Amino acid sequence: MKLLITEKPSVAMEFAKALKLNTVRKNGYLESQEWIITWCVGHLVTMSYPEKYDEKLKYWRLDTLPFLPEEYKYEIIPAVKNQFEIVQGLLQREDVEEIYNAGDSGREGEYIQRLVFMMAHPNPNAKLRRVWIDSQTEEEILRGIKEAKDLSEYDSLSDSAYLRAKEDYLIGINFSRLLSIIFGRKVAKEIQEDKASISVGRVMTCVLGMITQREREIRNFKKTKYYKIIGEFGIDSNFKAEWKVNEKSIVYESPKLYNESGFKKKEDAEELINKVNKSEAIVTEIKKTKQKENPPLLFNLAELQNECTKRFKIKPDQTLEIVQNLYEKKLVTYPRTDARVLSSAIAKEISKNLNGLVKGFKNEEIQAYMHKMAEEKYSTNLIKTKYVNDSKITDHYAIIPTGQGFDNYDKLPDLQKQIYILIVKRFLSIFYPAAEYQKLSIILNLENEIFYASQKICIKEGYLEILNFKNKDSNDKKDKDEENLYILKDIKKGQKLEVSSIEIKDAETSPPTRYNSGSIILAMENAGKLIEDEELREQIKGAGIGTSATRAEIIKKLERIKYIAINPKTQIITPEKKGEVIYDIIRMSMPDMLNPKLTASWEKGLEMVAKNQIEPKEFMDKLEKYIKDKVNKLVIPM
Repeated sequence: MKLLITEKPSVAMEFAKALKLNTVRKNGYLESQEWIITWCVGHLVTMSYPEKYDEKLKYWRLDTLPFLPEEYKYEIIPAVKNQFEIVQGLLQREDVEEIYNAGDSGREGEYIQRLVFMMAHPNPNAKLRRVWIDSQTEEEILRGIKEAKDLSEYDSLSDSAYLRAKEDYLIGINFSRLLSIIFGRKVAKEIQEDKASISVGRVMTCVLGMITQREREIRNFKKTKYYKIIGEFGIDSNFKAEWKVNEKSIVYESPKLYNESGFKKKEDAEELINKVNKSEAIVTEIKKTKQKENPPLLFNLAELQNECTKRFKIKPDQTLEIVQNLYEKKLVTYPRTDARVLSSAIAKEISKNLNGLVKGFKNEEIQAYMHKMAEEKYSTNLIKTKYVNDSKITDHYAIIPTGQGFDNYDKLPDLQKQIYILIVKRFLSIFYPAAEYQKLSIILNLENEIFYASQKICIKEGYLEILNFKNKDSNDKKDKDEENLYILKDIKKGQKLEVSSIEIKDAETSPPTRYNSGSIILAMENAGKLIEDEELREQIKGAGIGTSATRAEIIKKLERIKYIAINPKTQIITPEKKGEVIYDIIRMSMPDMLNPKLTASWEKGLEMVAKNQIEPKEFMDKLEKYIKDKVNKLVIPM
């Protein structure tokens, strides 16, 4: 017999369908003559709390820290004990010769199943294999089973998963207890509660820091007014041009300037205007250029979450839930991915996805785009494009439509349909030509004071035909841009233009914008860019904080424990009073926990373990030393 274990019952049904099994439904599994298919229900096993090691550890005391067990204890989650026992019984069956781990194809999916194997002790004579798939289409499921590798080939990924869990566990338990014991009363007093605990997490605390720091930048921001000079020039039709300082200007390197195009005081701007002869200006330079803009890269989970927050005002965890459902309905490929490109292998077979959309997806808008692709003979060969790069893929390529599952599409709620179409449009856009712009720049000289005018308009929509989010304002702007370009295009170099007016325009600096629930996900993914040390930034390139699978849950937890608030209408994030108090305590006691540098470097270490670049022991030794040093630093002064 062959035993296959999936992460959910619904996925088990898809595997049974793909294998075309004549199964009998039994308690917690399906069985046919050759196959048994069972399932987990998410996590079945978890790490034990400290009191399971020693009853005394139930109480939070400084003399029990740091808590660093030599051997870790695990236990069955009571709510799913029944399903664990069913899976365990199947794993131990003597007639089972091959066991297929068909858990979710990622680090977390690997961890869920490895914990079950560790606790259940499978039949030692059975061969253990790993099914790794990129979508839940019948073809991909069958390929995954046929090409299943020996489970041991994923041991380094498993090591990384165990270490990630231990890291979160140890940092959470040690630092939450440590800071709560020392500063809990202070927090309670400041938030006017009877008692308070401090929850610390490897990623969570860093994200709280990012949100609080941004809020304080906004709060402390003082707008600075400055004054720009705008001239209006022309003969028959007028256009506006902006003054900028140059080496021949009478205010070159003057302390009166706020920046290259503005003055600190209004009277200084007026003084310049009064000193120049306002009769006519000479056109000294005309520059006409054409610019091309290629379609953006494909969606990974972070980009999709950010886009859905902007368009639909939904939280990242809701986007993940929806795209996971689209994946399970066979409509899209694996969602928990950091990659925004395709593998060369999938790129060679991309016509399958396109043909599937043409034949199966009854959506007029999408069919019109597909028809134009065929009519205009747009190339579908992606191999030498920026959309294919094997080196930028770890576990899975970008999220794209499979070209299948359309029977399920009609039953979807409207929001899920809209998100599916969003993914389809981003996918189709990469086959469309670049958008083209015409840019015209003009430089005017008015007694050695220089004015600049420029206009850029789209002359060929290209991929923007699919991706442009059109509204009345953008159409009005395009009309105005074309009108300005029409005025500017007839101007010649050396031409003298009348000065209709020169006036002062008030300007002011703007504060940074608050994160919303989508942009914080992107900020987490790109947290390495916030690191000042260039060498370290390069070293951890590509390692953000958290992973595509965990970031939404971290934001959700911060909101649940009232460290942050998320506006339900705008999705704008602000820190709560409690979050700010805890931020201040962490900044005072262990500030590096707020720094993306630390969190991203730990993430990089886990990635190196997964790639067999360092041994798990090396990672664990560094982690334990870090925790010991932190605890000793805070406990000894007491």
